[in-house]
Amino acid sequence: MDLQSVVLSIAQAEGPASVLGQIIEAILDNEHAALARIWFLDRDAECPACKAGGEATALHMRASGGRPLAPGADWTRTDGSHHRVALTSERKLAHMARAGEAVMIRDIQAVRDAEMDRDWARREHIEGFVGHPLRFRGGIVGVMAVFLRVHPNEATLDWLRNFAAHAAVAIGNCRAFQQIDSLREQLEQERDYLREEVVEAGEFRDILGNSPALRRVLEQIDLVAQTDSNVLIQGESGTGKELIARAIHQRSRRVAKPMIRVNCGSIPKELFESEFFGHVKGSFTGAIRDRVGRFQLADGGTLLLDEIGEIPLDLQSKLLRVLQEGEYERVGEDHTRRVNVRVIAATNRDLLEECAAGRFRLDLYYRLSVFPLSVPPLRERREDIGLLAAHFVRQACLRIHAPESRLPVKEIARLAAYPWPGNVRELQNVVERAVILARGGPLSFDVGQARGAGPSAVVREPSVRAFHSDSQWRTMERENLLSALQAAGGRVSGQGGAEDLLGVNPNTLASRLRALGISRRHMSAAVESE
Repeated sequence: MDLQSVVLSIAQAEGPASVLGQIIEAILDNEHAALARIWFLDRDAECPACKAGGEATALHMRASGGRPLAPGADWTRTDGSHHRVALTSERKLAHMARAGEAVMIRDIQAVRDAEMDRDWARREHIEGFVGHPLRFRGGIVGVMAVFLRVHPNEATLDWLRNFAAHAAVAIGNCRAFQQIDSLREQLEQERDYLREEVVEAGEFRDILGNSPALRRVLEQIDLVAQTDSNVLIQGESGTGKELIARAIHQRSRRVAKPMIRVNCGSIPKELFESEFFGHVKGSFTGAIRDRVGRFQLADGGTLLLDEIGEIPLDLQSKLLRVLQEGEYERVGEDHTRRVNVRVIAATNRDLLEECAAGRFRLDLYYRLSVFPLSVPPLRERREDIGLLAAHFVRQACLRIHAPESRLPVKEIARLAAYPWPGNVRELQNVVERAVILARGGPLSFDVGQARGAGPSAVVREPSVRAFHSDSQWRTMERENLLSALQAAGGRVSGQGGAEDLLGVNPNTLASRLRALGISRRHMSAAVESE
C-alpha cells in the first residue's frame, strides 16, 4: 500500500481506537514488518505503576499488532510487561521521547542491551528495529516502534519517518476531537440536568408572588406554553412582561432554541427592516457586510417583540407576511427565506385604540393576539409586595456588597399601602435606595415622594387605623387625576402637562387614565369646570 492510500485510510477512521488500528494495519502491510507498537506520552489513571507512585507522565502502550511465528502468541495485548516505559529509563523508547530522535538497530543479535530479548528475536526471526517519535504541534505525543524480519537501512528509516509524521497528525486531531466530544457530552448532560431540575421544581423561577391575580397569569402561561400560538402580553410599564415571555419560552417545546428579544422602541425607523430581516452587503449606505436579522436568529425558537406598538405602520405589513407565511427577504436580496418562529409581543399600549386611531393594523393585531395575556399591576397584587421587597433587599445587598438589612413589618405595611404607579420596577428602585441609605441597619422606605425629590423627603407613617378600600382608593385616584388635568388645562403630556405635574411616566399615566375610565370627554369637562 502506498503512503497516500494509507493517509486516506487513516483520515476516514472514526475514533482514536480505529485510528490506531488503521495505523498498525498499514505498517504491517509491509511484508518485512513483524511487530508494530504505539506508545502515548500521557498520564494513565488505570496504570498500576502510575497508581503506585510512579512518574506523573510516562509512555503507555496504546496499540500493538503483528504476525507471530509461535503458535498461540498474542501480539495485540497492550497491558503486558512493556505497557509502561518510564521517561527516566535507559530504554530506546524513553530516549526517543526525551530527545525526539529516531532510533535504528540494524542487527538485534549484535546489540548488548539488557532490555532486548535476543532469544525471542531469534525464535521470531527478528533481525532489526526502527523507532520514531510522534510529533504534533511542536511537541512529542508518543513513539512508534517496528520490529523487522530484515536488516533495516536508511530507506527503511525514511519510510517510517514519513509514516510517523502523518500518523502523529491523525492521532493528535483524533484525540482533540475526542476531547471536544467529551466536553460537548458533558455540557449536554449538564443542560439536561438543569432542564430536569426546572421541570421537576415546577416553578416560575424569577416570577415571585402568591396572589390570586398572579396565579391566574401563571395558569395561563402553563396553558399556552406548550402550543406554538402567538401571545400578546399587555400590562403597564414595570409589571414584568419580559419575565412572563421568558417563562412561556422556558416551558415550551422550543426551549432548546434561542429566545431573541427586540426592543421595538429603541430601533431607528430607517433600520427596522434590517433589524428584523437582515441585509446584504452594499444594500444601503453603511451596509459594509452581510447581517443576519432577528427572525433568522430566532429560527426554531421564540422572538419577543417588546413595545410592539412602536413598529412603523409601513413595516407592519411585512411583519404580517412573516407571521402568516413564514417567509421574508433580506434588504437588498431577492432570495426568499423561510423561518419557523413563535412570536410573543409585549406592550403597555391599548392596541385596539391604536388600531382605531389608524396607527396599528387591525389584521396584525389579530395575528399577534391569538392568546392575549394581561399582566396585573402591582396595586392589584398587594399580597406579593412583602415577598418581592424581601427578594429585592437580598439582591441589592449582594450587588452593593452590604450586609443584609432587616425589613421591619411596619415598613412592609407602608409599602403595601402605596399604589406603585411604576409597578415592580419602581419597587425595586425604592428598595435599592433604602438599602444604600440603611448601611446595614433597619430599612426605612420613602414612598410617594415627587419625582426629583431628594432622600431627605419623608413620608409620614400611616396610622394603623387609617386605610381605604380598593373602591375608595380608586375614587380618590380618579379625583386626583381629574384635578391634575384641570390644573394642566386638559393637557396630558409635555411641560406643564398632567404627567409633569404628577411626576409619572406618560405611558403609565395613559394606562391609569384608561383603567379609571377617564376619557377625553371627562378631560374637557374638568377644564370647563375650572
